[in-house]
Amino acid sequence: MAVKHVEPYTEEWRDQPAHYVGLVVEALGDQVESWWRGPCDPRTVTVRLTGGDALVWDEESGWRRGRYASGDPGTPTVLAEDRYLGGGLLLSPRRIPSAIADARAGVGNSTAWRPCYRSYRHYHDGFDLALDGYADF
Repeated sequence: MAVKHVEPYTEEWRDQPAHYVGLVVEALGDQVESWWRGPCDPRTVTVRLTGGDALVWDEESGWRRGRYASGDPGTPTVLAEDRYLGGGLLLSPRRIPSAIADARAGVGNSTAWRPCYRSYRHYHDGFDLALDGYADF
């Protein structure tokens, strides 16, 4: 199996999280209102949920959930009362719905403290290969 290197800051690199997030959106089903790729440094994705909540994923700290305050594809999303879901950068998409419930209740792996699993500056640390693994689903 050949390892494909994707050059940072290309469209292909910016789009890498889309397959993973697509599986998360699928797992959440009709709870999702919309989603978009956000700014870089670190790469981010926002998933707007019905009822005024949102999820934000970034490549350093993983998923967090809170009340949507503001943001769009060109502006970082701001959440109120946010909690990180825990479980690493690429929490299993099937686990996201129950992790959201835990975060709402303030239990489980959720935390108000921002974890830092990696730096977005570490372009060749293997994380992009993990993201690419979701393209096969």
